[in-house]
Amino acid sequence: MKIRNLVGIKSLILVVSLFCVVRGNAQLYVGANYHPHDDKNIEKIKNDIELMKAAGFTCVRMGHLAWDVYEPAEGQFDFAWFDKVMDLMNEAGIKVILDIAIRPAPIWLHQKFPSIDVVDANGNVRYPNHRYMDDVGDPNYQEYALRYTDVLTKHYAGHPALLAFGIDNESGDGPISYSETVRQRFIDWLKERYGNIDKLNSAWATQRWSRRLNQFNEVGLPAEGAKNGAPEKILDFRRFVSDEVNGILFKVLEVVNTNAPNALTNTNAWYYSQMKYIDYSEIAYSGKMTRQGCGFYPGNSLTSNWGVMGALFGISRIQFESTNPFWCNESTTMTAVPNSIRKSAYATLLYGNQMVCGWTWQSMWAGEEQYLQGMLDWDGMPNRKYDEYMQIASEFKKIEKFFPYQLKAEVGLAFSFPGQIASNSFPEQHDSQLQACWNLFYRRNMDSRVLEISKSKLDYKLLIVPGVTVMDTITAAKIRTYVKDGGTIIMTSNSAIVDTSGQVFVTTRPGMLNDVFGIRLGGYEETESMNEISRKAYKGQKLEFVYNGKPLDTETARFDLIDLKGAEVIGRLTSLDKDYPIMTVNKYGKGRAIYIGLPAKGEVLGALLDDLIIELGIEKGPVVPAGIMARQIDKNHFLYLNVSGEPKEIQMNGKSKSLLFDKEYTGNFTIAPYEPEFIEVK
Repeated sequence: MKIRNLVGIKSLILVVSLFCVVRGNAQLYVGANYHPHDDKNIEKIKNDIELMKAAGFTCVRMGHLAWDVYEPAEGQFDFAWFDKVMDLMNEAGIKVILDIAIRPAPIWLHQKFPSIDVVDANGNVRYPNHRYMDDVGDPNYQEYALRYTDVLTKHYAGHPALLAFGIDNESGDGPISYSETVRQRFIDWLKERYGNIDKLNSAWATQRWSRRLNQFNEVGLPAEGAKNGAPEKILDFRRFVSDEVNGILFKVLEVVNTNAPNALTNTNAWYYSQMKYIDYSEIAYSGKMTRQGCGFYPGNSLTSNWGVMGALFGISRIQFESTNPFWCNESTTMTAVPNSIRKSAYATLLYGNQMVCGWTWQSMWAGEEQYLQGMLDWDGMPNRKYDEYMQIASEFKKIEKFFPYQLKAEVGLAFSFPGQIASNSFPEQHDSQLQACWNLFYRRNMDSRVLEISKSKLDYKLLIVPGVTVMDTITAAKIRTYVKDGGTIIMTSNSAIVDTSGQVFVTTRPGMLNDVFGIRLGGYEETESMNEISRKAYKGQKLEFVYNGKPLDTETARFDLIDLKGAEVIGRLTSLDKDYPIMTVNKYGKGRAIYIGLPAKGEVLGALLDDLIIELGIEKGPVVPAGIMARQIDKNHFLYLNVSGEPKEIQMNGKSKSLLFDKEYTGNFTIAPYEPEFIEVK
């Protein structure tokens, strides 16, 4: 299972117009991922659809991972059986996300073109035993994937049941191929990027360890894994892989937009899989994926919230700055504890989600996922998860006219694809720092936006740059202008360490921005070693950090050595052999730049953030007890979710009404454990 010319302007107008039309019809979708190709039994399909209607379902996602169901042999397309399914869905009033399953490629295509096969770093050809075993940059693969896309989208573009075309699935997942054909394409990519071999040698520091290249054909691929080889080569290779994945996605989107200009587009954008990890910001900011989406898998627990937090962070890091509704086009069933699916479904509404589409309808009959449990058991009988999704559908219907929620973020959190790849060399990766910052706003019931600085307008009162290791000229210039014009920025350790080639800045760090922050970064110290001379006998990675006179404990593998070059110290490490400046602020232009020589963590950033929220006039979240998620949806409506095991009392003046449970309240009211509440204030 698991975002230039007259034509371009017209396309943009079309997309905006379509968005406005769809957006005007407020709706929440509830449904399931459905696989009628398992047996194509029309009587069972009819029975399934009746059960979906009875549950109040309004959408299904189909076609997932099923290219050869529609094209079982080269050029032999079979749509007749699926036409009936689409017609039946339309008659039932159920809308369809039809996935364009360009991965995995059919076995017949692998047999025709062995160059599509994945080759590991040792040169072993890997048979496509598992999904996503395809070299998507291969020209032969792309020719057939686009032909399949063309035929499928032309056939179903005008079908009344169609809600959206799904563009691939989990594009960042699957092994990277190290074949000879990949190497040749990588060489072509390097020629375009660098132009000549001297520039490549400089970027890759080939003077080190006798690695000088005399011609492009001497280029080899890096070893498999994150740290096996020169980081400059690894960074370029991962950029190349990302460009190839994005390249085929853009080509598929172009075919869809040509054949079905009125159709929405959606994908399950698991771009951050450790298998491949691509720069999805290229797609997200293009505007061509009109509904960003993901598989929402918070785990099976009702009482724990870590899984929900991680899955919600997934929404934010896929949505970026898009104001279009988000779709959780896969949502858990499995062995989720009763009411945990409903709890997590309500949590997604607080982050702009419009769809809860269960994975999966039927407990699988065969294959790798045959032990995964859906809403129906293996014999087709509905189970408790079917009942829970029915409850979600019924409740969502009561409140859907107020959704999807539009985030009102005044804080931006910087994402960096090259920063993530380069940060593999550090104990704390960029992703973990980014999520630590996101968690701060989750706990405060405040909206924030994940953004890519070079692509963003930076229209935020506060910008946080958490471990953005690679610094380029465009990003540096935008940060400089942002602060100069009055913005406030927080940058944490491991930021602006290397240039775009992946080499450490030989100029003063933070690279290209040291004057903005008013500091000079020297080296770093290893905490565990330095604790041999701790004044407080701390051990391991433990440190004492003081901000505003308040001591706090934190843990980190390393900390930065900061020299002041105009900045003021506002936080120090106080548990070592002496005090070390660790948090600084510098006035630059009309704004200020804050540097923290530690990785982003809640205990380090929390007190500073609370001060900045007040100073910058950032709107706070609803005032609620701990354990309550909440958002003010509009002037008179509030959504609450109790994610704790205790009843929670909500402070409220005057009269209000529960639109979920048809209750009238005067003054305060109580929300039961793990229950939602949607309130209209009178």
